[in-house]
Amino acid sequence: MSDILDRLAQTLEARKHADSQSSYVAKLYAKGLNATLKKIAEEAGETIIAAKDGDREQIIYETADLWFHTLVMLAQTGLHPDDILNELARREHLSGLEEKARRPKDE
Repeated sequence: MSDILDRLAQTLEARKHADSQSSYVAKLYAKGLNATLKKIAEEAGETIIAAKDGDREQIIYETADLWFHTLVMLAQTGLHPDDILNELARREHLSGLEEKARRPKDE
């Protein structure tokens, strides 16, 4: 599964140097991080609605959009999907309650 994430990460890095008139992602980059964050919020809302409606195909479609825009945000902030996968692997054998208890108190 991480193969697709690696390929997407490479494409998103390449789009940093693309013409914003020729690439949706380059256009997002040109608009700045706030535009990407707004897009993530929009896609999260659409994913929630799809899940609430129970439409399997829409859940898949909207979640793919949400994940894609999150990957754009990661690239914009200098992160790679592996950074997130490594964090998930770190948490793999912790209960959610245990992991949350280990977080700094201000979260």
